[in-house]
Amino acid sequence: MAAVTAPRWIIHLPTTLTSLDAAADLVVALRESLGHVPALDFGETTLSEEDRQRLRHRVWCDARLDGGRRCRLPDGHPGSCGTTGEG
Repeated sequence: MAAVTAPRWIIHLPTTLTSLDAAADLVVALRESLGHVPALDFGETTLSEEDRQRLRHRVWCDARLDGGRRCRLPDGHPGSCGTTGEG
């Protein structure tokens, strides 16, 4: 039986950006500047349009790798997973 854990909280942060690419670029910049904060799980980041929040676009692959690490390449990347690349 799986251990019961407390629910995690999601922060929805609206922007004035008008394209998926621009929003993804902002998330990359946020990960680069705040990636050291253990309370933030950038691997689970998704993006959505303001009026279509149930349709989410995954930013990173986030597949589990050896040693408990996660893939940091863009979602849908070609080739094998890795921890390099800031996609």
